[in-house]
Amino acid sequence: MWVCGALWGTRAPARFQPRLLAVWRRHGRAASYSASAEHPRVRALVYGNHGDPAKVVELKNLALAAMGGSDVRVRMLAAPINPSDINMIQGNYGLLPKLPAVGGNEGVGQVVAVGSSVTGLKPGDWVIPANAGLGTWRTEAMFSEEALIGVPSDIPLQSAATLGVNPCTAYRMLMDFEQLQSGDSVIQNASNSGVGQAVIQIAAALGLRTINVVRDRPDIQKLSDRLKDLGAEHVITEEELRKPETKNLFKDMPQPRLALNCVGGKSSTELLRHLAPGGTMVTYGGMAKQPIIASVSLLIFKDLKLRGFWLSQWKKDHSSVGVQT
Repeated sequence: MWVCGALWGTRAPARFQPRLLAVWRRHGRAASYSASAEHPRVRALVYGNHGDPAKVVELKNLALAAMGGSDVRVRMLAAPINPSDINMIQGNYGLLPKLPAVGGNEGVGQVVAVGSSVTGLKPGDWVIPANAGLGTWRTEAMFSEEALIGVPSDIPLQSAATLGVNPCTAYRMLMDFEQLQSGDSVIQNASNSGVGQAVIQIAAALGLRTINVVRDRPDIQKLSDRLKDLGAEHVITEEELRKPETKNLFKDMPQPRLALNCVGGKSSTELLRHLAPGGTMVTYGGMAKQPIIASVSLLIFKDLKLRGFWLSQWKKDHSSVGVQT
C-alpha cells in the first residue's frame, strides 16, 4: 500500500486511509516542529497515542521547523505502508518513537534546500531514511543530514521508496546465517512479499536455487509465472508443501540449508521439516500471529538452528562507535 499524492491534495480525509502514502523522525527522536506561523505548513499523518491506526492516526497541518546549518528540507515523493508501520502505531514494535509521531518508516524524498554546513546533499537529490522511525508519511519535512541517505534519481520511484528495508533484509539473511555457494538451495514462505521477491532476485544473481511457498489463490498460476520471471525455480502452495511428494523436489537439487520464515505457525513447521541436517531457519516476521512449533526430533536428530533477524538491530550492531550511518 502507498501514501503518495493524496497528502498533497486539498481534500485528503482526516482519518487514516490505507491507500494514502505518507512521511518523518530524526534518528530515533521525534523531530520537533516550530509552532510559529511564519514557517510553512505541511500535511502529515500523526498519531498521539498507540492503538488502532484507523482510530488514532489523524491528518494534520504542521508548521515546518526552521532550517539549521546541518538540516535538509525534503519534499516526500512516495512512502509505502508496511506491516511494521502498523505495528509501530499499535505500540507493539521493537522501536517506538516519542509521541506524538508521524507514521511511516520508509519512503523517498527530494531535497528542496540544505543548511550551510551540509556537504553531502544538494537540492534535487533523492534521499531515503538512514534508519527506521523517521516518519515518512508527510508532504515535507526538515531532517538532519545524518538521518538521510542519497540514492540515484534514475531508478523507479516505487523501487526508491522501498529500497531501505526489504532488499537489505533479504541480502543480509542470505549472507549472514549460512555459507551458501552457487547451486545451494533456499526455501522461504511469504515468497510474494517484498522481502520474498527480493530474496528470489538476489538469490538468482548469486546462483542460488529457491523453493518459494505461497498461499493458494484463484490466480496461483499467474503468481507462479511472475515469481519465476524474477528467478524463482520452484513455486508451491502451503498445501503442496505439506504433501509427502514434495520431497521429490530434492531429487535434482540439494535440500535447503537455509529457510526464511515470515509467517510462523504451521508454515514455519513445514519449512523446518524440509531443511537439510544442520540447517538454519531465520524468522523475520510473523504474519500468521502464531508461534513457531519446532519438532523435538528435528532439533535433536537434524541439529537444526532457529534464528531471528531484525534489520534495525543489525544496523545498530554494525555501526561504528561515533559514526552515523
